[in-house]
Amino acid sequence: MTKTSGYAAQSKTSPLAPFDFERRDPGPKDIAIEILFCGVCHSDLHTVRNEWNNAVYPLVPGHEIVGRITAVGKEVKAFKVGDMAGVGCLVDSCRDCIDCRDGLEQFCVNGMVFTYNSPDKHLPGKMTYGGYSRHIVVDEHFVLHISDKLNPAAVAPLLCAGITTYSPLRHWKVTAGQKVGVVGLGGLGHMGVKFSHAFGAHTVLFTTSPGKAEDAKRLGADEVVISKNPDEMKRHLNSFDFILNTVAAPHNLDSFTELLKRDGTMCLVGVPEHPHPTPNIANLIFRRRQLAGSLIGGLKETQEMLDFCAEHGIVSDIEMIPMQKINESYERMLKSDVKYRFVIDMASLGRS
Repeated sequence: MTKTSGYAAQSKTSPLAPFDFERRDPGPKDIAIEILFCGVCHSDLHTVRNEWNNAVYPLVPGHEIVGRITAVGKEVKAFKVGDMAGVGCLVDSCRDCIDCRDGLEQFCVNGMVFTYNSPDKHLPGKMTYGGYSRHIVVDEHFVLHISDKLNPAAVAPLLCAGITTYSPLRHWKVTAGQKVGVVGLGGLGHMGVKFSHAFGAHTVLFTTSPGKAEDAKRLGADEVVISKNPDEMKRHLNSFDFILNTVAAPHNLDSFTELLKRDGTMCLVGVPEHPHPTPNIANLIFRRRQLAGSLIGGLKETQEMLDFCAEHGIVSDIEMIPMQKINESYERMLKSDVKYRFVIDMASLGRS
C-alpha cells in the first residue's frame, strides 16, 4: 500500500477537506498515475451531498482525471512510464458479460466499478476513491491515451462531459444534413454543441437564458431558441432528427418531444434529483418518436472520442481552480456560475 492525500467529504453536510489515505501497489496489469488535473462534475456534488442516497463516507470524488504515468505493471503493454493518461468514470467491470464483451462496460450486468464511491474489488471492504487526490492506481484496461496535441487540463472534462454527449450523438448516427437540438448550455451542453457542430449537423441550442445566445453561437450553434418563448418553440415543430437533453433538473419533456420529426429521438443524459413530470405518451405514439437515455460510454468509444477531439482540436471550456476552492466551486456550480467546467490544478494540493 502507498500513502497519498486528497480532499474528502466526511458526511453529506461537511465541506470537502484534506484527507490522507492509501492506494494499492500496482499489480501486473496496473498503472500508477500522478494526477495533474481533475474536472469537477455535477455528479460529484450530487454524490457528496448524498442526493442520490448512495454515498459512503469518507468520500473522495473525481472521475475526470488526467495525469502522468509513474509506474506500470510487468504485463502492461500499451502504456509506459512518462505517458500522459486519463481515467474516466469507470475503473473496473466483470469484462465477461455480453455488455463488457461488446465494449460497453458502463452497462456491465454484473456491476461496473465507478472511479469513486463503489466497492473496491482490489481492497475488499473498502470503497474506491476518486481523482481529488495526488495519485491513483488503475487497471490498464480502464486507462486512456491522452494526445499531446491538446491542453491536458481542458481534456479532463472530456472523460465525463465529453463522452456523455459524444456517445449518444454517435449511437443515433448524427451526421451532416441533420437537424439536432441541444437542451441546456452547461458542462454537458457546451460539449454537445461542439460535437454536433463537428459532426456537421445543423445545431440548435435551447436555453431559458437569452444571455447565452452569443456564447452558444461561438461554440458552434447555428440557432438559439429561448425555450420559455412559445412562439420560438412553435417554429420548430416536427423538425428535429435528434435532441440531446442535458438538463439535470425536472422539466416538461413534452415541449421538446413535439419538436421531433416522425421517428426522431430525444435522449436524456442529465439525472435530476426528482423525477420529470410524466410525458404525454400520445406525443410519442402518433409520430413514432423515441424518448431514450444514455450513460457515458465504453472504454473503446471513449478512446475514439479522445482521438476525434485531438484530430479536430476540441476540448472543454474550463476555469482552473486550486483544490482549496472546491467548496466555493460547488456553490458557484449550483448557480451556473462557470463557463463551462471547473478543473482542479492538483499541484495546489502541495499548498494545503
